[in-house]
Amino acid sequence: MSEVIKGFRKIVYLTFPPTVSGRPVVCNLAKLFDLSFNILKADISPRQHGAMTLEISGMEDQFELGVNYLKEAGVRITPVAQKIFRAEDDCIHCGACTALCPTEALRLNLASRQVEFEVEKCSACGLCTRICPVKAMTVDLDENGMA
Repeated sequence: MSEVIKGFRKIVYLTFPPTVSGRPVVCNLAKLFDLSFNILKADISPRQHGAMTLEISGMEDQFELGVNYLKEAGVRITPVAQKIFRAEDDCIHCGACTALCPTEALRLNLASRQVEFEVEKCSACGLCTRICPVKAMTVDLDENGMA
């Protein structure tokens, strides 16, 4: 399948129960709904719980159909925007997180000398939460996403 980016793009965090983790539900997004996907992070083992951060691209109506397909298959879907948080008052704008951020969701504004966080670019990889010296970046580990 050729890589087709069609204007709608969303990053989501998926959690899989053991009954689903061994099935090709993510591959079916491309096959059944003409969606492109990029796996940003994954921890999936057959017959075990799994988690995956996925960037999905395609037509918005097909995205909605694909999300409904995943939900019906038993996959829990959470927007990435609900997974990584920054405590604005705690951030000291040291910039350590910007060096590790693979999507450039965290970057230093050279004019203001402040670290800016663009949640819509975040892949929820968690690297920023490990490097932040004041723990201003946190990850929500609550698995009660929008099922």
